[in-house]
Amino acid sequence: NKEVMEEIIFHQGDIRDEKFLKKVFLKSLNNGYQIDGVIHFAGLKSVEESIKKPLIYWENNVLGTLNLLKILNLKKCKAFIFSSSATVYGTKNKSPISEDSNTKPINPYGETNLTIEKILESFYKSEETSISISNLRYFNPIGAHNSFRIGENPRGIPNNLFPYLCKVASGQINELKIFGNDWSTRDGTCIRDYIHVMDLADGHIKALDHLMTNDSQLINLNIGTGQGYSVLDLIKTFENINNVKVPFIFSDRRKGDVCKLVANNQRAKKILNWYPKRSIEDMCRDG
Repeated sequence: NKEVMEEIIFHQGDIRDEKFLKKVFLKSLNNGYQIDGVIHFAGLKSVEESIKKPLIYWENNVLGTLNLLKILNLKKCKAFIFSSSATVYGTKNKSPISEDSNTKPINPYGETNLTIEKILESFYKSEETSISISNLRYFNPIGAHNSFRIGENPRGIPNNLFPYLCKVASGQINELKIFGNDWSTRDGTCIRDYIHVMDLADGHIKALDHLMTNDSQLINLNIGTGQGYSVLDLIKTFENINNVKVPFIFSDRRKGDVCKLVANNQRAKKILNWYPKRSIEDMCRDG
């Protein structure tokens, strides 16, 4: 959209580079714009990769966030939304999981998210700031914008189930590996709460509106549908809606996986007046 693009100023850089971040905020002020809200997505996000390469995750996710918060502290930003994850909950909670559930991550990715949430809590409580913060704990975002212009299109070999499934369905990868068929579920495969990425986007807009129009606060919010689907449920739905076959094999369980992860999303519904609208069929079609 040409009109929208004319309103967007894009800076390319690295969140680990404090000088770069300072420049972004200074340029904005010099051009007469105060940056009032920040949505922080600049994290590495693969459970499996975080187990293999933990130091990269600690450096990028935690150090990067600290760099950003140092700048925000100087520039009096009002609202901060952090792209967190349901991996902060670990394995000891029964689904559906509420925001008050036990937080005990079992992999470095989850631990970096929980560490960032703790840093944000101490930042919020400090006397230096009057910022509002929302930690959005994503469950399993899948799908794509329904224009079909992008689709699920990650770089390289995907680390998540759904983009991998899409690449198998399109013939770019021979078969899908399902990690474990001996979980204590109806069909032996893991159960997840899949949410359409556009519902997730709506959640960010609602969260930003809420933080910008209310008194200073810190809120943790689950962003999920509240419904669980097994890996085999997802594959069958994808095959039916797209009229394709997805060849798969069963493999060993992965380190760091949990059996069932489904959100209690009542807090987000109540506080943000946000409701996920898109179905599992929509997610499979749009992806």
